[in-house]
Amino acid sequence: MLAFLTRRILGGLVILLIICAVTFMLFYIAPGSNVARLACGKTCSPELVAAVAHQMGVDKPVWQQFLVYLGGIFAGRTIGDNYCGAPCLGYSFHNHRPVLDTIVDRLPVTLSLTIGAVVIFLAVGVGSGMLAALRKGKLSDKAAMGFAVVGGAQQIFVLGPFLLFLFVYSTHIMDVPHYTSFLSNPLRWAIGLLLPWVCLAIITAAYYARLTRSSMVEVLSEDYIRTVRAKGMGQATIYVKHAFRGAMSPIATLLGLDIAVLLGGAIITETVFNLPGVGQLAATSVKDSDLPVMMAVVLLAAAAVVVANIVVDVVYAFIDPRVRLR
Repeated sequence: MLAFLTRRILGGLVILLIICAVTFMLFYIAPGSNVARLACGKTCSPELVAAVAHQMGVDKPVWQQFLVYLGGIFAGRTIGDNYCGAPCLGYSFHNHRPVLDTIVDRLPVTLSLTIGAVVIFLAVGVGSGMLAALRKGKLSDKAAMGFAVVGGAQQIFVLGPFLLFLFVYSTHIMDVPHYTSFLSNPLRWAIGLLLPWVCLAIITAAYYARLTRSSMVEVLSEDYIRTVRAKGMGQATIYVKHAFRGAMSPIATLLGLDIAVLLGGAIITETVFNLPGVGQLAATSVKDSDLPVMMAVVLLAAAAVVVANIVVDVVYAFIDPRVRLR
């Protein structure tokens, strides 16, 4: 297990290094991407732009710029007259704050959105998928799969405004979605994020329902399931302890990626519901051409995906005894 984790972590670090290099090249040396001009502003004179370029170090060769940026992540670096402590992701061109501080301020919103949505779409999606597999071919099966088809066909930028119009602006059943710290008021935290959670859950649960049903139907036809049935085990024990455990592998894979994507920033969801999370920060940074923030969000999303894949690989060995880590 230790050797496996070491290899996977080292492999993940290499992947992150490659992503960092590619992202740096795209954002900092792409044609038309004048970092000094973007940092200085449109009204700066050519002399001032040159001074800013020297101060930021972007007048150096590209490989030196990248090494300085990479070194800042691990050891910190000096940018102009300011020292940026490790992990240094630069300073925002828009608010002139350290990028890491800006992301940390937005991260609780994205974490809250992720946690609530995952709980709801797992409960609804996996639960309806298991019910459909148990009642294969019956009315409950058809109803669950009908929900999956309709839900999976929705898009957040359509479903979100519809839910806002229906529950907020038309009937006034709910308040406008907002973020309240869980520690300060857990009830207001849940109420303020309920509509975004439901919107994400309707769409995402549809995929889990179909995946759970197909996985359960496949596992229930396996030889080892017939063996435990022949031993006289109860239906509930067979279904939950043996069949569901064998069907969890593809569900765990999809869940790991979904969590990583949400942590990297649910851009459309946070924009539609006006939630000040990492996703909305990413959209704002694109509009403002804030390259350090854009690059930091990309690295955050990549790191979330890499970590999620490592965790999923480890979880495989615990949920499915047929899988062994070597």
